[in-house]
Amino acid sequence: MIKFQNVYVSFPAKGKNIEAVKNVSFDIKEGEIFGIVGTSGAGKSTLLRTINLLQRPTQGGIFIKGKEITNAKGEELRKLRLEIGMIFQQFNLIHTKTVFDNVAFALKAAGKSKEEIQKRVPEVLELVGLSDKTFVYPSKLSGGQKQRVGIARAISNNPQILLCDEPTSALDLETTNSILDLLKEVNEKLGITTIIISHEMNVIKKICDRVAVMSDGEVLELDNVFNVFTTPKHEFTKSLVNHTINLDLPSRLLHDKDKRILKIVYSGDRAEESVISDTVKTFDVHLNILHGKIEYITNKPFGVLIVQLDGTAANVIKAENYLKERTFKVEVINDRI
Repeated sequence: MIKFQNVYVSFPAKGKNIEAVKNVSFDIKEGEIFGIVGTSGAGKSTLLRTINLLQRPTQGGIFIKGKEITNAKGEELRKLRLEIGMIFQQFNLIHTKTVFDNVAFALKAAGKSKEEIQKRVPEVLELVGLSDKTFVYPSKLSGGQKQRVGIARAISNNPQILLCDEPTSALDLETTNSILDLLKEVNEKLGITTIIISHEMNVIKKICDRVAVMSDGEVLELDNVFNVFTTPKHEFTKSLVNHTINLDLPSRLLHDKDKRILKIVYSGDRAEESVISDTVKTFDVHLNILHGKIEYITNKPFGVLIVQLDGTAANVIKAENYLKERTFKVEVINDRI
């Protein structure tokens, strides 16, 4: 659907040339929800904006459905942008216009007739759950409702591609989840290829099929979301994932050399097996769960547990080996102190 081929983007700044995007090449599949994640200044928003040429590449090519659009201008560029909706971090609504008129604005810009606008606006407002806010002004809406208007406006012209630039960073956790659920619903119902930019791994984990991890203008890692969370390859990706999981322990526990502390990683179907209770029964050891969670990423279970293992030396070794056989990975973490 979308192809980046050796894309560079650079800016002149204070007598120097700043490379915001460096030699990026990858494909985005039709109909998928694709994430681009990285810290501030990674180049992710700049890369996103090359898709609708709000930012033109300095070098390289952008292809949509096999056609290069890198140098599109005039009428060709206008038609291209009609096929690409965009959602912004700060909503970008017209505060002097009602919800209806904010959505209608995009349709008018596309040259739709009054009859088409009167038919289409209620359809998209119903889809985003705002039928009761048709004639309300943005100042009377919550942040989540404003973003729903932004989504309605972005999909009003039936685009093939939806670009989402940090769509939830101005929202609280509960509202973030509802907006992500809505974007998932829009993707499934309309089949729109969706690209989401975020600095939050939790956003990527909840909604995306695949993800590119960016830092300093480069793509460091690209894989399906489950693999990136369970087996990250690059050290930068590992740090992002570890920050998301956040299973830190007090130093007093980590310095206790008498009891082994294990980090147990579960992945796939085995995350749902009764491994812990089986270990205790089989090897006569005490196993104290200190921290952990099991969650579902793209409907696949993934879990991390921090446990304290105590018993005779022989039984502890047997139990540890058993856990290694039955789980994805086991690591002794208080040996590193």
